[in-house]
Formats: sequence, structure tokens, C-alpha cells
Amino acid sequence: MNEIDIPEVKAELEAAFSVYEEALVNNDVDALDSLFLDQPTTIRYGGGENLYGYSEIAAFRAGRSPAGLMRSLERTVITTYGRDFGVASTLFRRSNAPGKIGRQMQSWVRTEAGWRVAAAHVSVIADPDSGGGPA
Repeated sequence: MNEIDIPEVKAELEAAFSVYEEALVNNDVDALDSLFLDQPTTIRYGGGENLYGYSEIAAFRAGRSPAGLMRSLERTVITTYGRDFGVASTLFRRSNAPGKIGRQMQSWVRTEAGWRVAAAHVSVIADPDSGGGPA
């Protein structure tokens, strides 16, 4: 039977997520690449791209502008299932996108090298709390 949120496992994934967030806002491409599972099955759906496989994700990161990556997180929820799988979900806001709210979900797996993102989804919608209209 899988256990949910084994304390030491959850702490490990929270630490990995923190490393990811720091790398993201600082555009540390090498660190970001190292945190994604290097497999053709790794997927990242982004705000304007559908990336299939580690190589497409790495190419996207290498070509992305480093401008405007700072953000603040809200309602981050990290849940682990057993010792080797977890999901990180968060909302985010960027000062350069007023009236919008971002949503991010990542599926993480434990590997011999540590925790890695196996699947991710990022999207931005009108913020339903800002009076910006329906989401």
C-alpha cells in the first residue's frame, strides 16, 4: 500500500521543487535541464508550446528569453505517493502579467540521480479574482 506524504519523502520533494523554482526565476538552464527526466517520454505542456521528450524541453529552455521570469507563488501543494512519486502544484503571478494567474503542475519521480520532473503543465488564465473575466 502506498503511503501519502511520508514526512522525509515529502521534505525531499519540497527541497527539489525549491531548487527548481530558484533555477527557473534565475534562468539557470543547466540546473533546469538536470531536474527533468532525460527520457523521450518526458512531456512539458507550456503556455505556447507542447514539448515531447527531454531534447525538445532542453531546446526550448536554451532558446527562451531570460526576461520576465520572476514570479510569486501561491497555494503550492506538494504531495508524495509512496517513496518514489509525487506531484507539485502551484499558482503563480508575474508583475508583467496583471490580471492573469499561472498554473503549474509537475509529476516528479525518484531516480538514482534524485528527483526529476517526468511531466509538467504550465498555463496562464485570466485571474478570476481580479475581475478580469471568466477563466
